[in-house]
Amino acid sequence: MHIEIWSIGKENESFIDEGIRYYFKKTQPWNTIELVILQTSKKAATTDVARAKQLEEEMILKRLQPHHYLILLDERGKMHNSVQWSQQMQQCMNMGVKTLVILIGGAFGVTDTIRSNAKQCWSLSSLVFPHQLVRLIVAEQVYRSLSILNNSPYHHV
Repeated sequence: MHIEIWSIGKENESFIDEGIRYYFKKTQPWNTIELVILQTSKKAATTDVARAKQLEEEMILKRLQPHHYLILLDERGKMHNSVQWSQQMQQCMNMGVKTLVILIGGAFGVTDTIRSNAKQCWSLSSLVFPHQLVRLIVAEQVYRSLSILNNSPYHHV
């Protein structure tokens, strides 16, 4: 199963990129993974929230394919611990999912259309994090989940 992390926003700072590359490299024995950054106009996001969300929706829907299994990360989503993340990933593998997409929406959330296209909605925390940091956290949690599934000693219970 291929894994893609989609994120609305700007390119990463170098230290974030370095961390993401680190975890992506560690996942290589088990799965392929990539980060897709969907950039929107900064001006649109600050002047018209509804328009920004609509533009983000259009970008996401244009990229979303029938073989994608979309998981939306949202503060109102279901919170999972790391073992539950790995169980959810295993279920996707068992279902024959070709591409698992984990979506980090825009600063103002996502439209109802995107929410309805998501197969699941998860929350990382009740805290709010900057998008770039969320990308790094998700990269680490994907690696952690795969290490759990492959009996690697990385995760300690």
